[in-house]
Parts: sequence; C-alpha cells; structure tokens
Amino acid sequence: MNALQIKNATKRYDRFQLKNLTLTLPSGCIMGLIGENGAGKSTTIKLILDMIHLDSGTITLWGKKNTDHIHLTKQDIGVVLDEVGIPSCLTVKQVGNIMKHTFENWDQSLFSHYLDKLSIPRNKPYKDFSKGNKMKLGIAIALSHHPKLLILDEATSGLDPIVRDEVINLFNEFTRDENHSILISSHIISDLEKICDYIAFLHQGELLLCEEKDLLLSRYGLLQCSQEQLLQLNPAAIKAKRISAYGAEALVLRDQIPPTLTVNPVSLEELFIFLIKERA
Repeated sequence: MNALQIKNATKRYDRFQLKNLTLTLPSGCIMGLIGENGAGKSTTIKLILDMIHLDSGTITLWGKKNTDHIHLTKQDIGVVLDEVGIPSCLTVKQVGNIMKHTFENWDQSLFSHYLDKLSIPRNKPYKDFSKGNKMKLGIAIALSHHPKLLILDEATSGLDPIVRDEVINLFNEFTRDENHSILISSHIISDLEKICDYIAFLHQGELLLCEEKDLLLSRYGLLQCSQEQLLQLNPAAIKAKRISAYGAEALVLRDQIPPTLTVNPVSLEELFIFLIKERA
C-alpha cells in the first residue's frame, strides 16, 4: 500500500499557486522534496497535514482521505517543521509529560533513548536551546510515538555535519520497517542524496520531476564539449545547457549521447540547478 498519494492537488494564493501536484510515496520508502524558497514544499506539507485546505485534488494516507478520521491519522504521523513550536518555558521533562497525553502510543522509554542518543540537554528550558538542539528535540518527539510516516520540513537544518549524519542513520533505521515511510524537504541536497529512494523537484508551484533517485542519476549526466559538438546532438537529448567562451556544458539523457562523447555523473544538486536555470 502507498503511504501517501497526492492527485492533482491545487492551492491558490494571491501571488503563488501549487498546480496539479501528483506524486506517490510507497510504504517503506523515503521521498525528498527539493525546491528553492517559495517552490511549494511547505505548502505541500501543510496540505498533507490538513493545516490548510485544498482548492482541488485529493490527498490520501494509507488509502484514506487525509481529512477523514484526522485524529487517528495524526497519531500515525511524526512531524518536524522548520519551527518546532514548543513553548519556550518548558523543560524536556515537561515536554515528555505533555506528549504522553497528546499521543496514544507515546513511549517514554523510547523518548529517553533518543534524548541520550542525540545528546539533548534535559534540564535546560527550551528557550535556552540552540537551533540544533531544538531541531533534535523535534526529531526525538516525532520518533517517540511509533509513527508510520515521518513528515520532515528542513529537519536537518541547524545541525552540524556529525549530528546530521547520525540523524540520517536514524531515518534509515526507521524505514527498515516496510510499513514506515518518510517525506522530507531539505535545502541540504547532499543529505537527500544519501537517504532518499524517490526525489520530487518543485519549482514555482510545479512538479518538474518525480522519480526514483537511482533512476534519475543513471538517466541524466553532464556533458562537456564544444558548441559545435552540442549542435550536432539530438535536441531532445539536451535538457539544459550552459554556453561560455570555453565551450559548452549540458545536462543530457545518457542513452541518447553517442559513445564517442564522455558523459560524466551528475549529482542531485547539479541536476536541480541545471533544471531551475533552464526554466528561468
């Protein structure tokens, strides 16, 4: 069963529109949402959580509309937004006491385990936490009520590289259970490249691509050549290009490039930048 399915989701604002978004997140998988500021990532997440309402389209979680039985549905979702939203006067112990009355499956021993694993201070008030510790506490809360789906909006921002790596390992462990899934947005595209099974590219409210990560990286490549060589290629093979006085660099479909030319691997970040600049 799919953990999440979005079909033709549309949300209109005065200066922005999320347009006919369609994507599917299978159970047991991790999907990364990539896009510049204002691309529609946070809007998508808020629509899934029914924090804002669709103008048209449908969103289903485990085969049921996200607006049906919303209390029960949210018990199965762990959420970390870019602002964790815990009252500044609370200590970690007080946060745990509140959460055990919020989530039916709250597991205090598991929460304590994550506090230790992520080195989260227990006695400081939340207002004295660094940004990184605030985010780590949000992740610990999200994981401690046995959710089936994690929805993470910039959950690795503010974390140093060592802690980011540890958090990424936690997410990988979470999805070893085939009933668990993750939807994660991040500006740190290298993190998504490490953990994601699927990648969705959003730009100005439109979905540019949504495919398996390994398929994307095998399908596309970077070609460095002369302008004359570029002109000789099938235009359909060229998805984006940069021309300079020193030659040409192009994002290409590997299987449509002659074997006489060398196509280099492309990272997700390079793929994203090329596609966005081509649209601009």
